[in-house]
Amino acid sequence: MFTGDGKGKTTAALGTTIRALAKGKKVAIVYFDKGGTHYSEREFLDWLKDQKYPSGGEITFVATGLDRIDPETGRFRFGVLSEDRAEAERGLTAAAKIIQSGEYDLVVLDEINVTVSLGMLDAGPVVKLLKDKPKNLEIICTGRNAPPEIIELADLVTEMKAVKHYLAKGVPAREGLDY
Repeated sequence: MFTGDGKGKTTAALGTTIRALAKGKKVAIVYFDKGGTHYSEREFLDWLKDQKYPSGGEITFVATGLDRIDPETGRFRFGVLSEDRAEAERGLTAAAKIIQSGEYDLVVLDEINVTVSLGMLDAGPVVKLLKDKPKNLEIICTGRNAPPEIIELADLVTEMKAVKHYLAKGVPAREGLDY
């Protein structure tokens, strides 16, 4: 699990994804609360899906959530709408199908922690999904504010700590580096 208020949670999960693919693993990523088309890594993942790896690795991903970035102002939308909850449920359904299929070696549940902490999903069904996973499946949960019941299930928890961030100085998020 990668949690905390610092930058790098999704980036760390993507690094593990690349490592797994290089060793012939089958990987799935379910993005929670990351709708829209401005997440650069998904452009790369779309390309990556069609590649033939010498190792035999495969990747698939599902993106759920409303776009929280206003296309005109570039500002982030805070708050939770009923549509956000519906998208979170769609993500949980997709994650359950992927996890229960038994076809994957690694599943990344990107932003699942914050999705639960914001009340878009109840922790109970997420905990049940994690407890009922196939024995040999690795799952990485990302997102700030990881719920204690999910932390308790994890074998590895890394907390990213914000020490300094350019956003605090008003520097906007940068394409290709932050999204």
